[in-house]
Amino acid sequence: MITYNEQKRIFKLDTANTTYMIGIIDSESFIGHIYYGKRLKEADASYLLRTEEPPFVPSKNNRERCAFYDCFPFEYPVGGMGDYRESCLSIRTAGGHAGAMLSYVFHEIMPGKPRLEGLPATFGTEEECETLKLVCEDKYVGMQVELIYTTFHDTDVITRSARIINAGQEPFYLTKVYSACIDMDNRDFDMISLHGSWARERHIQRKTLGYGIQNVSSFRGESSHQDHPFLALVGKNTTQEHGEVYAMNFVYSGNFRAQAEVSQFDHVRMSMGIHPENFCWKLESGESFQAPEVVMVYTDKGLDAMTGAFHKLYKKHLIRGKYKDKKRPILINNWEATYFDFNSEKLLAIAKEASGLGIEMLVMDDGWFGKRNNDDCALGDWQVNEDKINGGLKKLVDEVNKIGMKFGIWFEPEMISPDSELYRQHPDWAIAIPGRPITESRQQYVLDLSRKEVMDHVYNMVASVLKSANIEYVKWDMNRQLSDLGSACLPADRQGELYHRYVLAVYEMQERLIHDFPDLLLENCSGGGARFDPGMLYFSPQIWCSDDTDAKERLEIQEGTALLYPLSTMGAHVSDCPNHITGRMTPFETRGIVALAGTFGYELDVTKILEEDKKQIPEQVAMYHKYNDLIREGDYYRIASYSANHRFDCWQLVSEDKKESLVTYVQVLGSPNFKSRCILLKGLDEDLHYEVDFVQNTEAEFKIYSGDTLMKAGLLIQNPSGDFQARLVHLTAVD
Repeated sequence: MITYNEQKRIFKLDTANTTYMIGIIDSESFIGHIYYGKRLKEADASYLLRTEEPPFVPSKNNRERCAFYDCFPFEYPVGGMGDYRESCLSIRTAGGHAGAMLSYVFHEIMPGKPRLEGLPATFGTEEECETLKLVCEDKYVGMQVELIYTTFHDTDVITRSARIINAGQEPFYLTKVYSACIDMDNRDFDMISLHGSWARERHIQRKTLGYGIQNVSSFRGESSHQDHPFLALVGKNTTQEHGEVYAMNFVYSGNFRAQAEVSQFDHVRMSMGIHPENFCWKLESGESFQAPEVVMVYTDKGLDAMTGAFHKLYKKHLIRGKYKDKKRPILINNWEATYFDFNSEKLLAIAKEASGLGIEMLVMDDGWFGKRNNDDCALGDWQVNEDKINGGLKKLVDEVNKIGMKFGIWFEPEMISPDSELYRQHPDWAIAIPGRPITESRQQYVLDLSRKEVMDHVYNMVASVLKSANIEYVKWDMNRQLSDLGSACLPADRQGELYHRYVLAVYEMQERLIHDFPDLLLENCSGGGARFDPGMLYFSPQIWCSDDTDAKERLEIQEGTALLYPLSTMGAHVSDCPNHITGRMTPFETRGIVALAGTFGYELDVTKILEEDKKQIPEQVAMYHKYNDLIREGDYYRIASYSANHRFDCWQLVSEDKKESLVTYVQVLGSPNFKSRCILLKGLDEDLHYEVDFVQNTEAEFKIYSGDTLMKAGLLIQNPSGDFQARLVHLTAVD
């Protein structure tokens, strides 16, 4: 999969359908990006480096060295020496100078994939993947850089990261460290990104790529509601089924920048890494800095193929633990049912009613600890409020277990309220700039988890609660972003490390959690979906997709999320109407079908909902158990996009053996005199025949069609009457 031609000094990294090629040129051993695209048979495409045309390499034309730097396709560009495009690495020496240039030194090709110290990353056995470590240096600075690439046997993905080492005697400062870069010719690309805000995360945005720098980013301390650590460059005519896609996704949960730059020479530089805003990392002699991982996908078969590559990698090589390949329990969360107004009796009433309907777990959300009767206080005081939880937590959990349900609990471990016992005891534990009032958000501050004593204290409080009762699920929330960056324990020249140290501490806490409680189902959350990223998926197999549970709004949110992430990762619940965020009324049936394309659960007071809605819950529970293996494990195809057509939505799941499929169709707005819609299916075996079951229409006769006909001629779906109507179609191969 990875080869090196020593004579021509070319690295060739192959997946099943793609090739990535790197070349070492000139006497100074510059490292150039040659090619990334469809798999090549030949091992040499070095002519693409354009070394035989002006301005030529420095050994032939040193008077134009700066011009060479400014147009050469560097594999990992460094700033300050004459390449005026966006760099991947910027440094400042102890003398205050910037500028560096990397030269190849040696390399190592190894089976398998080494871990990235302190960071989440994809993984694979020696039989599943292969890794190239390409070592380069700037001998004047005393800096080594390890460029790390991994190819996987079972999916068209290449991962990249970088490790910076101070091999000299003097310290220097990293002021920017990206993880990956691709230089290539501009082919009239469009740029696809995911944008949003609270309650409308990850909406798909596609626009023309123009000259200059276009980027999406976050320096909020997390991957954010507003932008997502993903970028794709696609051809003008690229669709779901056809056309080129170059995509990057960042395995990191903090600040990021993903960008594309079109240069004066009509070249494109696509790069991704930690956002340089307020970032400065001091490297003493012998120290190293490990950059997070970027997942790269190339395909010429459209967005469906890109999605399939990401889904396969994350399901097989990123998500871990007991629930990696397992059906999740159907839960009911009390937040939208009660908010802060609950006690043991109310929770048990919900549990008894829910259990009888087939729901399997009760989750107690915010308000169970300290003096927490509203969101103005008590974060950090992780002791049970026995005025609400009568007799203590263990008694409540035991009662829930006796009913036949599992028990889960909500935490927000990273935060502290100014009105809390913890803050009164340790005001210096909050992130703050000395002498300035702290900026409040939701009347809470952020704990300085970069301090080991703070991290240990908070973790031990959480662990103590989990050890006190049979708790089988944790929802880990983070309801504000970082500001006022200052740590009471970092020296002045290391304050720029706080953002990254904070993320590393969150990772360390969650790694300890899943190690100490290996049977725990962890669901990450950040005000909904502000930290839905591959970094978090390494620790939790599912993430709360959005605080917006409105079925219509969820169509765009879940479409954008599923562009990259398996449906099994998306926390999705049925809630009550009018929806508590949008005020919209949608049918209970539609809410269930939309939530079925996720982890599936409930967010309502089951003791108070309409009887006709309550009667549907056992039917929805039965559908979950019937179809969840297919939803969790099947290949995902986007048939139609509501975000693009503003009329209807449609997606499809197909089993690996192509013998079963589930189609979801949602009519958002009804139209007059429009009886049916023809849907072209995908992913079926054209030589098989399928029995078609329109799930809700119990009186309809089953029809049998060939896969060839269903994919080329299509399937007719009758348009239901009314707005926000959803239909399921189940296909099963027959002899």
